Amino acid sequence: MAPADDPKLPAKKTAARPRKTRAPKSGPPEFRLTGDRLVVRVPGAGERTSSSGLLIPATAMPAPKRLQWADVTLVGPDVRVAVSGDHVLFLPASGLEVELDGEDLVLLRERDIQAVRSATGRDRTPGQYL
Repeated sequence: MAPADDPKLPAKKTAARPRKTRAPKSGPPEFRLTGDRLVVRVPGAGERTSSSGLLIPATAMPAPKRLQWADVTLVGPDVRVAVSGDHVLFLPASGLEVELDGEDLVLLRERDIQAVRSATGRDRTPGQYL
């Protein structure tokens, strides 16, 4: 009788094999905007520090009355004045904050854009806004 077949000995436990994790889908998730919406990346948005080193949260600041430049990240199908990569001038109070892929961005409507600076240097003539 083999030692493994001996009923007096405790049964040998086999280690469970770890499950294989599934590979993530290739490429980043695709976001499509509807209508005349744009998603822009505002440089330096969020919390600031004072000259003495105190942290000033973004919610503690009053609503800005100054226009701000931002980089266009995503463009909806009905946007005529900007493409991805352009720089747009807008009033920050007119946008909505959104988090995509762990990054804080701003969602705008085309009518909230005051000016467009083309990243490629070519000029576009905007159509009539209805």
